[in-house]
Amino acid sequence: ALLPVLHGIQNALGYVPPDAVPLIATGLNLSRAEVHGVITFYHDFRNHAPGRHVVKICRAEACQSMGGRDSEAHARQRLNADFHETSADGRYTLEPVYCLGNCACAPSAMIDGKLHGRVTPQRFDQLIDALETHDLRAFVGVLPFFHIYGMVVIMNLALLRRATSVTLPFEILQAASQMA
Repeated sequence: ALLPVLHGIQNALGYVPPDAVPLIATGLNLSRAEVHGVITFYHDFRNHAPGRHVVKICRAEACQSMGGRDSEAHARQRLNADFHETSADGRYTLEPVYCLGNCACAPSAMIDGKLHGRVTPQRFDQLIDALETHDLRAFVGVLPFFHIYGMVVIMNLALLRRATSVTLPFEILQAASQMA
């Protein structure tokens, strides 16, 4: 029952807050060490908020043999972040992956859960440029405009980062206890 709870929390918040570990342990009648052990064992779980976009670069042998090292060096430079880091502007989190199962189309990357093959440095730039263009279009497309004293004030509450509390949704813990 622990894995579905952790996945649910990470899907909702983007990570599993360390302060949530005791709450999860209590809700599932587990020790904090057991919960912490599962979170740290599985590479997909994070204990800190990721950037707006998560970029995973395959570091397996097939991708390395097809130019993956050049792609990963370029990704680190382009995103201004190393593996397991988030760029200073909060836009990108860069993570290593040790096989995306796309060896025939190496080198591979996964961006926001979407798999991409034959990711050369030039292709990587195209993918990131497309993300940035999409972000800009989405931003402009949803902005309400308010005219106050002849000036346009742009407001978009969706872009404000809301503080995440450590309180876990009761439904997640309740569902987990029923699955146990």
